[in-house]
Amino acid sequence: MSKKRKKKSAEQKSSLIGRFFSKLKTYLFTGILVTAPVGMTFYIAYNLIIYIDKWSNAIVPPKFRFSEYLGVEVPGLGVAVIVTALVLIGMFTTGYVGRFFVRLGERIVSKMPFISSIYNLLKQVFETFFSGKKQSFNQVVLLEYPRKGVWVIGFVSAKTGGEIGKKIKGKVLNVFVPTTPNPTSGFLIFVKEEEVIKLDMSVEEGLKLVISCGIVTPEKPEKP
Repeated sequence: MSKKRKKKSAEQKSSLIGRFFSKLKTYLFTGILVTAPVGMTFYIAYNLIIYIDKWSNAIVPPKFRFSEYLGVEVPGLGVAVIVTALVLIGMFTTGYVGRFFVRLGERIVSKMPFISSIYNLLKQVFETFFSGKKQSFNQVVLLEYPRKGVWVIGFVSAKTGGEIGKKIKGKVLNVFVPTTPNPTSGFLIFVKEEEVIKLDMSVEEGLKLVISCGIVTPEKPEKP
């Protein structure tokens, strides 16, 4: 009987130790899931601020730098200087004199063969992204690409117009197919509207799905 009791006691201790380490493992992974996104976000933000500070210090003369008067480098001062400068430039260009100089600069740039194309493209891109009147993407869709039976996530940017819209019969959509995990690169394709499946997920949820390589899948919205 004593041997059986000892064996049972040893098994209980082993079970308790196993549960203890299992709990520790669970707590460890929970701690990683909680702290990793926050830590990485602050790390990226900190490095971005430091980079902007270094860049701003390179273009600002030494006698106008705050560090020369304070005696120490203060992170974020370069960002504040750049934001203030951009605000002042925006205030100046919204006035009559500022608009005159902007139009004059655009006329000069338009006379340059290669530079004018780059300027017009960048201007359209920035106006699209920063304009509050128009979204860059307005619909998440599923489509078969690059062949039948293979499905990808796409983002509808607009209805196809101009020469391309006239050449293709029927309603055609401009669809951006992003790469994973970097959605800033991808392919622009023109697809007939009846050949895509429109999804209920938002553009933000679609981007999360692409960036996470399919790990973060948005839940199906409940019908009211």
